Amino acid sequence: MALRASGRWRIVEMDLWDRDAIDLVGPGFFEIKADGTGSFQFIAVEGDIDGRHVERDSRPLFEFSWVGSDDGDGASGRGWARVEADGSLLGHIYFHRGDDSGFRAAAAKVSE
Repeated sequence: MALRASGRWRIVEMDLWDRDAIDLVGPGFFEIKADGTGSFQFIAVEGDIDGRHVERDSRPLFEFSWVGSDDGDGASGRGWARVEADGSLLGHIYFHRGDDSGFRAAAAKVSE
């Protein structure tokens, strides 16, 4: 059975920002619903996700676009994520005409 990215994921690391920055205004997370919608938050960035569960190189992958805000200013972009063999979520997020960063997330506990 293919591992899908649906669920709530706690961001544990990013290429460009350390953990204190990731959790600046609250715990960094991605939430991906089975229908491909969702949301995320890290640093002062928050966004709504519109994505698709697809297959690339015979592996399940979640590709998405997003729209939201970065410290109160409008922001948008795209990204992708896949569930790794260890159960973590590995991906990359891109800001339209801006930064991009890899990330790793772990399945969130119910209380998060």
